[in-house]
This record gives sequence, C-alpha cells and structure tokens, in this order.
Amino acid sequence: MSPSVVLVGPMGAGKTTVGRVLARRWGVAVRDTDADIEADAGKPVSEIFVDEGEAHFRELEKAAVAAALASHDGVLSLGGGAVLDPDTQVLLKDHAVVFLRVGLADAVKRVGLGSARPLLLGNVRGRVKQLLDERTPIYEAVARFAVETDGRTPEQVADDIEERLGR
Repeated sequence: MSPSVVLVGPMGAGKTTVGRVLARRWGVAVRDTDADIEADAGKPVSEIFVDEGEAHFRELEKAAVAAALASHDGVLSLGGGAVLDPDTQVLLKDHAVVFLRVGLADAVKRVGLGSARPLLLGNVRGRVKQLLDERTPIYEAVARFAVETDGRTPEQVADDIEERLGR
C-alpha cells in the first residue's frame, strides 16, 4: 500500500486544499498528518508545541508520517516541517512526492498576519521568509517535481499535478 501522491511544502502552499481536490477527483481518501497527530494527541498542534515543545511534536510527526506512508493509499498531505527529519526523507524516496511551491506574498496572505501557528509567533512575514529559505531546498530534494501555486486556484494546481503524474 502506498499513497497515490504525497504533497509537501510550507504552510500556506495549499497542501490540504489541493489534497482534497485530488482525492475527490480520484475517488480516494485524503489524509493530513497534522490532523492525525491532533486526533492521536487529543489537542491542536499549537497546544502540543506549547505544552510539550517542538521536539516532542517532531517525534509525533515522524511517527505519523511513517504510519501514513505505510498504510494510506489515497492522497497524503504532510505538515510543513515533516521533511526536516532525515528518516522521513529516506522514506519519501519510494513515493510520488510533489512540492507545492508558494512565494512569500501568497504564503503570508494565506496563513494570515494574525496566525496562531506556533512557528509564526512574532513577525509573521519575517518568519515565513526564514522558513521558506531554510526548507525549500529540502522540499526540492524529496520531490519528483514542484508545482507553482501563486495566483492559481486549487483546481489549477491539481490539474498541473495530474498532468505531471500522467493521470
């Protein structure tokens, strides 16, 4: 069993939304590892960060991604930082991984300046830029290809993914 496609990218790239579009078109289930973590922990990601810290969250994330890659055969969306783990990077090599690329302006617009996301506390625009700069090379390394999302609808992004995957 293997996901039809694994979507990676930073927050605001549209992984969850595009994942739903693809799953609906393909008649498969969509799964989001952040939602898996929240369901297992019984609380939102932001509370896990506050209560147990980022390191604990990353361990939960690593386990959630490994479980989903081994048991899910639909569309899988990973949290923005999931690709940071070297073991996860190795696991992704056997899957159809697509990097949803988003620019700074669109990412900030999508997550909002008043975001409650734990990694964006403080200067949202500056932090999003830092995360994009740090993580983009990793997204590119684990993905088969990248799809631009700026100024495009989720349906247009899904069309591009389908074309590139030959579906």
